[in-house]
Amino acid sequence: MKRPRPITRRRAVAVAPRPPGDATLFIEPSFKTPVSFADADRRAGALLAQMTREEKLSLITGHNFFSIRGLPRLGIPELYLCDATQGLHLRKNYNATLARSVAFPCPILLAATWNPNLAHRYARSVGEECRAGGVAVLLGPGVNIYRVSQCGRNFEYFGEDPFLISRLTERYVAGVLETGTIPTLKHFAANNTDHHRRTSDSVIDERTLHEIYLPAFKAGIAAGAMAVMTAYNLLNGEWCGQSRAVITDLLRRQLGFKWLVMSDWWSVWDAEKIIRSGQDLEMPGEKFLAADADRLLKSGKVSTAETDRMARSILRTGIAMGLHDRPVRDDYFLEKFPEHEQVALQTAREGIVLLKNNGVLPLRPKAAGKILVTGLFVDRLARGGGSANVDGYNVVTLLAALRVTYGARLEFVKEPTDAQLKSAKAVLLSTGTFDSEGWDRPFALPEAEEARVARAVALNPRTVVIVNSGGGIRMTGWHARAAAIVYAWYPGQNGNRALAEILCGETNPSGKLPITIERRFEDSPGHGYLPPDEDFYVGPEADNDMAHPINRIEYWEGVFVGYHWYEAKKIRPLYAFGHGLSYTTFKYTGLSIAPAVLSPGGRLGVEFAVTNAGKVAGAEIAQVYVQPVNAPVPRPVKELKGFAKVALRPGETRAVSVRLATKDFAYWDAAKHAWHAEPGEYRILVGGASNRILLRGKVTLR
Repeated sequence: MKRPRPITRRRAVAVAPRPPGDATLFIEPSFKTPVSFADADRRAGALLAQMTREEKLSLITGHNFFSIRGLPRLGIPELYLCDATQGLHLRKNYNATLARSVAFPCPILLAATWNPNLAHRYARSVGEECRAGGVAVLLGPGVNIYRVSQCGRNFEYFGEDPFLISRLTERYVAGVLETGTIPTLKHFAANNTDHHRRTSDSVIDERTLHEIYLPAFKAGIAAGAMAVMTAYNLLNGEWCGQSRAVITDLLRRQLGFKWLVMSDWWSVWDAEKIIRSGQDLEMPGEKFLAADADRLLKSGKVSTAETDRMARSILRTGIAMGLHDRPVRDDYFLEKFPEHEQVALQTAREGIVLLKNNGVLPLRPKAAGKILVTGLFVDRLARGGGSANVDGYNVVTLLAALRVTYGARLEFVKEPTDAQLKSAKAVLLSTGTFDSEGWDRPFALPEAEEARVARAVALNPRTVVIVNSGGGIRMTGWHARAAAIVYAWYPGQNGNRALAEILCGETNPSGKLPITIERRFEDSPGHGYLPPDEDFYVGPEADNDMAHPINRIEYWEGVFVGYHWYEAKKIRPLYAFGHGLSYTTFKYTGLSIAPAVLSPGGRLGVEFAVTNAGKVAGAEIAQVYVQPVNAPVPRPVKELKGFAKVALRPGETRAVSVRLATKDFAYWDAAKHAWHAEPGEYRILVGGASNRILLRGKVTLR
């Protein structure tokens, strides 16, 4: 079979000079479209000149639920769009060209790897499956911020910190683009709750938008993303999908996005506003624009130039990616599925987080005594729901993985007695939540599930609690009595193999939290976002209720999201951002910062050494934070500005180098509508978590 030619060329550069194999490698984004913007625009214009008004209007409204309409007489292909970030959600009624797709671990688990290289491999694998299935546009990655732990879609996103999310987003986008597939950044912007999301108004000031909620979109655009999906919610009083302030002013002018913009499904309804907003494509379409665009044109309320702009943008994007010049589908990529399964497995190995361990782990397979396994996700796969759901194949349940690992030592009991719990050498208890698009869920586990965990840890002091969830949950009722807590998120079709490896010690855990887990939801900056007279719901009916009153959510915490909030308010969370344990220990030494005075436009070198001080090989995620000493505006105590994942043998020491630029010290100046780095002294903080700072230095910004 003939191999396809590469879509692009890449140049690998390290984030800082380093020994081979030391710190995570970053690839400089350098994607160039197969057809230049100028040539694609010229060709799009030539096609428009040959199209009837009806044909042009049919192009700007979606077709067959998940497609952009084609026009065979002019060689314009129909383009299929498919969810989502963690693999392909196959819908046989709309596209039957692919029989299966890999269910990858959820994106928040990917974020817990803190590994941009792995994010690139993960995304390239998803993009290759798009090519195998004839998918032109992947409806991901989702890059919204984890503001509240209760959001039903947190599992689809990359956590709470804009710097970490941005580094993962740019690599994800690059990986998809290299396969010839268009990635879609979503949901623009500030879609941070799914509780009545269609009538939720995110009220956010300019500085907070630019510092917290826009950086990942900016990073994705800089990496070459060619589609953006607007959000369901309102932003500062206007529905995002039909807001000129959101699409034309913010996305196109301020962030410089020049390609396809589409609405989320059933998120717009005013045809005149849609046309004038800067939106290109109404999805799923064949509704408001189809019904009203022609009437608006004939009445003069909108111009032909405005609707032509929309059609031209859609055509230009497809042409630029080469989708008018080659088949979207390529059977060659079917050969890559075994490789994709290995990428999924490695992601789970690196993203499962060991939160607590009093020495019970690892549970060695050859040790004596029965291991009792019970709980919620033992014989069924934990996963999130909604458009992001991917069924997968070759699914490995936790029970199957543990049976391979422990054999006859393992005993599975769905409803164990007190005697069975007490007599076990160790108890593996699975718990968690089912998170989904369309609704939020409580921070606390359901009452019966909470009681199940509390009972087990009370009866057996060697109980290991395994949590499968898309975000943080309340653990204060049983946390202190658990022997160990493993956060396994939604690990994908074969991720339970990785979980079993970690439990038995075959794999040393290296994942670290991309979120803060609070002790109680009342500690969260987002507490109170649900109206006081409302409660949680499950199902699409409430989500589709447009008669629901607008819920105006003031983002009154501003830039103090996640660990920024807890540190500023001196609230001790249960687990801090960046936390994660290993079966070994790491030592940090030798911090060097040069130059001592950083001039505008200069680069700062931050160098230190990390040593594996234990007896087993492991990987440490070293984190670099910046702390202003005297700031002219309220700023977080510290902000993540660099990190490196370092793999070390027992006793091995390696140097880590991170480079910072002036922009890494900047904040958004709302008066100047620009980034500003205030001269003065800053501290450089290095450690293994946001609350575990081990090295300190300083630099003066001139």
